[in-house]
Amino acid sequence: MPRIILIRHGRPAVALTGRARARELAGIARAYQNADIVDTPPPATLAIAAGAKRVVCSDLPRARQSARALGFDDRQAAEAVFREAALPHFSSGALTLPISVWLTLLRLAWLAGYARNGESYRNARRRARIAAQRLIGLAAEFEPVVLVGHGVINYLIARELRAQGWSGPAKPDHDFWAFAVYQRSGTGSVGD
Repeated sequence: MPRIILIRHGRPAVALTGRARARELAGIARAYQNADIVDTPPPATLAIAAGAKRVVCSDLPRARQSARALGFDDRQAAEAVFREAALPHFSSGALTLPISVWLTLLRLAWLAGYARNGESYRNARRRARIAAQRLIGLAAEFEPVVLVGHGVINYLIARELRAQGWSGPAKPDHDFWAFAVYQRSGTGSVGD
């Protein structure tokens, strides 16, 4: 039975905490995009990944390092189609808010169509369809397949898989190292 396992990367070295001015968001986004991971996978994630016949990951450092931490060769696996959907942000402005508030406001604006300095929601959904097709093709040949990805793109890929008849959680857990299993028939499961 074909299975696709979506795993979120490990905890990045850049914590999205504290307060920031609007004009600082570009630098914070760059730092997060280039961040390494600072932890190791928990036993449950190691166990679910151990049986994979094939792994793919985002080409961003935190996903590549997470793939290596799971025991996979990230050089063979990294593909840009699995990158996180780049959140829009401002390049100027003195308004200061907690970073968590900025993230919430920008994600809501993104869903409403705002995409300045980021990727549009429409494009991210289109890319998720392509990514899901890539995973389905790999799962037909190598079962199970693991994707080491990111919170938002994994969610969008999960939606696409479910729309194409795969069973599994409607919304993968967003915790670091969380995983979700999607199957062509039967039921999927979520781990932490």
